[in-house]
Amino acid sequence: MPALTVGFDLDMTLVDSRPGIAATFRALTARTGVPVDAELAVSRLGPPLRTELAHWFPPGQLESAVGEYRELYPAYAITPTVPMPGAREAIDAVRARGGRVLVVTAKMGRLARLHLDHLGLLVDELAGDLFAEQKATALREHGATHYVGDHVADMVAAGVAGVPGIGVASGPCSREELLTAGASVVLDDLRGFPGALDGMIQLALEQ
Repeated sequence: MPALTVGFDLDMTLVDSRPGIAATFRALTARTGVPVDAELAVSRLGPPLRTELAHWFPPGQLESAVGEYRELYPAYAITPTVPMPGAREAIDAVRARGGRVLVVTAKMGRLARLHLDHLGLLVDELAGDLFAEQKATALREHGATHYVGDHVADMVAAGVAGVPGIGVASGPCSREELLTAGASVVLDDLRGFPGALDGMIQLALEQ
């Protein structure tokens, strides 16, 4: 049996970053004068930042907007962010079974690290700035046996990496969407993760 290594997505899987991200979008609007509907933007977290900002900024301003958003992010997004229900217990459950914890996220690694450090969420590896199939590279590199995420793209990543995708219906995607995208199991949120983990280990053995 391979060593247990569980990969987790970050936003809306391990952390609820909506208040902080909304605050950052509002600060970006104040700085640039370009209106961004912050509540709409945080209702569809998952894809890379450029994908969201492209809805609001013309192509010639997009890279500048990305840079300004990331400059504002530490001041506005870190403090309001809280762990998702069950996040700490999910990490503890992996460690209790001798496993390692990996975070693979579309967020830049240095910004993801600020969240993890601020909340005291201890992980063994962190890979950032990856989305959908790109995440599979990091999952394979770090020997992930499972990947847990709230977005259909996370289930795609798990499928490409050849590991069970564990969906949590705590983000923008429904249970049905996650299952259709290839999730082996879908939980309401991470509070159900510790009780389901032994079954998930068996799923990895059957892959």
